[in-house]
Amino acid sequence: VQLQASGGGLVQAGGSLRLSCAASGSTISKYVMGWFRQAPGKEREFVAAMNWSGLSTYYTDSVKGRFTISRDNAKNTVYLQMNSLKPEDTAVYFCATNARAYWSGGYYYSRDEYDYWGQGTLVTVSS
Repeated sequence: VQLQASGGGLVQAGGSLRLSCAASGSTISKYVMGWFRQAPGKEREFVAAMNWSGLSTYYTDSVKGRFTISRDNAKNTVYLQMNSLKPEDTAVYFCATNARAYWSGGYYYSRDEYDYWGQGTLVTVSS
């Protein structure tokens, strides 16, 4: 599976961005999909995930109510809608999957559960 993230950019605090993650090489409709981010000097951290069916979503506490993960299986693409952005959201955002069909291992927030990563897209939020 190859993942291509896009949609990052510079935005003022309070603004919005929508990130996209286009997959190729395999259909993602059966896979968990996640978004992670890495700020300068910090470790890569979990942001959001959606299970294979799309019926369950998971968010880190700091983005709950502001970010929404979604998927369009027809386009083989996952999105991260980010609203009410804050300077502390500044980071490189990565999409990821483990490409395990119908996986429900539960540790959606763990980097170790993901085997395929996109190249990252930079989000900069100015104050």
